[in-house]
Amino acid sequence: MNPSTHYIGLMSGTSLDGVDAALVDFQAGTPQLQETYYLPYPADLVAALLAIHDSGPDELHRAALLSQQLAICYANAVQGLLAKAQLPASAIKAIGNHGQTIRHRPEYGYTLQLGNHALLAERVGIDVIADFRSRDIAAGGQGAPLVPAFHHAVFSLPGETRAVLNIGGIANISLLMADGEIRGFDTGPGNLLMNAWIHQHRQQPYDAGGHWAQQGKVIEPMLADMLTDPYFKAPIPKSTGRDLFNLAWLARFQPDHHAAVDVQATLLALTCHSIADSLRAHAPDCHHLYVCGGGAHNTALMASLQHALPHLTVLITDQLGIGVDWMEAIAFAWLAYRFDHGLPGNLPSVTGADGLRRLGVLYPA
Repeated sequence: MNPSTHYIGLMSGTSLDGVDAALVDFQAGTPQLQETYYLPYPADLVAALLAIHDSGPDELHRAALLSQQLAICYANAVQGLLAKAQLPASAIKAIGNHGQTIRHRPEYGYTLQLGNHALLAERVGIDVIADFRSRDIAAGGQGAPLVPAFHHAVFSLPGETRAVLNIGGIANISLLMADGEIRGFDTGPGNLLMNAWIHQHRQQPYDAGGHWAQQGKVIEPMLADMLTDPYFKAPIPKSTGRDLFNLAWLARFQPDHHAAVDVQATLLALTCHSIADSLRAHAPDCHHLYVCGGGAHNTALMASLQHALPHLTVLITDQLGIGVDWMEAIAFAWLAYRFDHGLPGNLPSVTGADGLRRLGVLYPA
């Protein structure tokens, strides 16, 4: 049996930008980040992943081929990480791999993350633990968000209410209440709509720093109309994804009737308002909001959040000891560690599952 306490976490989120790989040591029982590696997706893979989100011909064949492509990307990320850390594969106990979500429909009882995990295990010679969400859904949960369980384990402070906000393609929040209660849910779109809109109009993958959005003016009637979407007022637990928030959803609000830069400003405001409304509704006594994910680099969005929530201080998770870009990859290393030790990885108060469950499926090397 491999006695190592080193695990690798792999995360590829709804922003479809690439793979975050984190080498994490659990020798002390708590996660200690040792090394990181980022591998961007090639443009053709991004295009294929965007296309598979929409129904089309020969979907199963295309999905199977994409799973193989993703496994090769994941293997390259692992090998790049090991080379950077100067470690052999034998030094790693297991890989926790999220996979690439292409469908998330818990209301129908399923979620689907692509990634040929058997091929990944074969390529790198390391056990792979994957498919973390399905067991929670089988137990009646949303299967998401899963990271609040990790946030609770490493960031909870008795007597203090803290909020940890991940702004990826979708924004999700963990509310670590002073009395020990934990809530967590997806607030709505994070970077996803902003990225799609700027890519469509300026052929850029994202709005660096929110600078383009800052040049526009918020279209207040459009923003108000968007915020009437039932998701925003739906009770928790809840989760969402590209299945709902996409360019087809945006088209309902006739964005082409407005200047593209003003739509970008409005999409930033949508992300900000949906997050702020969630905090006011579910954690009015919170005084510290810690932000991670790609959205933490959007200075315009961070400033908007602070303006919308003057009663609290908006910070980044670096101030809690984990860099904004590596939170989720570390969390999936932690979930692999939990699986490996027979421990539950979900929080029923967050996902709505019928109870604590051990999450994941093992693909031996």
